[in-house]
Amino acid sequence: MDEEEREATYAEFGACVNMAPAELDRWLDSEESQSVGDTHGDGESTGHKSGRRIIELRHRKKADLTDDDYAHMRKVVGYVHRHLAQRPDGDVSETNWRYSLMNWGHDPLKDDG
Repeated sequence: MDEEEREATYAEFGACVNMAPAELDRWLDSEESQSVGDTHGDGESTGHKSGRRIIELRHRKKADLTDDDYAHMRKVVGYVHRHLAQRPDGDVSETNWRYSLMNWGHDPLKDDG
């Protein structure tokens, strides 16, 4: 990944992840967070694991990010964009759709207001 791609990925990741690390950490401890997503063997969903990784990435200095970190950031951006396109009708405040997005660091209610 060249420097231009890294810059674009970093900017998109920053725009998609609209939850602060402490806010995301509190969310991941909630029952709602742990109630959604696909799980693989260890009982933790893919989104929940991603949320923990996002917290790590947000605490890391930009200069210390690796190609693997940037790959995960791209995965987050792709997930958020795909999931936002599937927004259900009506109030989404207490939906699995919102909870899944929040596991990936994006609270869609922040977009609404």
